[in-house]
Amino acid sequence: MDPDDLDPGELAPSSLQGRRKNWNLWQVVVAAGLAVSLAWTRQFGIRRLPFRLQVPYVPSSAKQVENMMVLLEKRSGKLVDLGSGDGRIVVEAYRRGFRPAIGYELNPWLVSLSNIRAWRAGCYGKVCFCQEDLWKVDLSDCSNVTVFLTPGLVPLLERKLLAELPEDACVVVARFPFLKWTPSEVTGNGLERVWAYNIGAVRQAQQGKIGRSPVQVTKLSSGLDKS
Repeated sequence: MDPDDLDPGELAPSSLQGRRKNWNLWQVVVAAGLAVSLAWTRQFGIRRLPFRLQVPYVPSSAKQVENMMVLLEKRSGKLVDLGSGDGRIVVEAYRRGFRPAIGYELNPWLVSLSNIRAWRAGCYGKVCFCQEDLWKVDLSDCSNVTVFLTPGLVPLLERKLLAELPEDACVVVARFPFLKWTPSEVTGNGLERVWAYNIGAVRQAQQGKIGRSPVQVTKLSSGLDKS
């Protein structure tokens, strides 16, 4: 059994009592998250509910995490996971040699669960999980960014990443790609598919689109239609 995996369905303890304990842990986390969301909504209203608490917590599968690491295989340096959930991507990134490996997660219960995962994996204190709004995080020194959020957050995140990341940064996303960006690599199938984006290439493509005049765009479109 891999001590890094905390999924109730994957841990499979030898005793029924062990299974119940794991399920109880997850029930507490989910219930606590819902309680925080409801309390915040009642106090401030749904429109002021933080983005990370507006979407359900859906952990990455083992295959998704593996596919993300495949696309980061030849890279090194700092890795940041935005909306890090239970910390599994950060822990795996640390095991693959990324230093530092940092997760930003707004839900305090998931931050606690992430630290439990890190402790079980033997890297507690070597990885960092921060209870912080990902929109307020400075990404200017991040070489590698991993993301698994929801489609509604993609446009806002695109703008933040393009504005802050260094030219050589790589962004790897699971499940929901950036529709306006062209990926440098793609791997996996169906729900396990992940996309990698080279920020320098994305910026060049964006600048190219801005630099074209309406006439040039029309001619280009006409040429494509004829072909």
